[in-house]
Amino acid sequence: MRVLLVEDDDNLRFGVAAALRAAGLAVDETVDLPQADEALFVTAYDCAVFDRMLPSGDAAPYVEELRRTGGAVPVLFLTARDTVADRVEGFASGGDDYLVKPFAVPELVARVRSLCRRAGVVRPPVHRVADVEIDTARRQVRRAGLLLTLTSREFAVLEVLAARADQAVSRAELIESCWDEMTEPQSNVLEVLVSQLRRKLGDPPLIRTVRGVGYRLAPEGS
Repeated sequence: MRVLLVEDDDNLRFGVAAALRAAGLAVDETVDLPQADEALFVTAYDCAVFDRMLPSGDAAPYVEELRRTGGAVPVLFLTARDTVADRVEGFASGGDDYLVKPFAVPELVARVRSLCRRAGVVRPPVHRVADVEIDTARRQVRRAGLLLTLTSREFAVLEVLAARADQAVSRAELIESCWDEMTEPQSNVLEVLVSQLRRKLGDPPLIRTVRGVGYRLAPEGS
């Protein structure tokens, strides 16, 4: 899942981005509305987090215009503007959630993940492929009942593959969903991670290489 973070305070932006990445989300960072507009034009995001008061203006009218022109990305406003009128204005402009500074980082991560799940198709909370169970709500993976220890990025890749079980998922799609603009797409980062994931999942192998395309999560013989 990929998130756009629009925040001009460097320390806050770095901290929030780090927390979201630690939760397995890909994060693109921008500092003003023109940058956000360009990012939203070229990339499909599962969620966008906007500070309301930016150097280029209030994000609420921008989001309102975004909605008017068909933009459907879920939006969370992250702001120090904490009056009831401010919150009402944020929702009225097209915001889906509103979190007031200062805030608890775990709560922010939970709210962003919730908004990401609203984007696109509704996914089941638990995916099952052969004897592997991927619990997306608890972020746990079990094989034959045994709990596996995965990194947040390994879980993110497995989650995308599980949502498209038995289908080939391209390398580009996996990079787009699980990494952000700081990752060099031509590197072998995905191949290394898939190798580690295969080792942790064990035998019989479930992640198949689809030559010239990417990977597929499917039981042996399917």
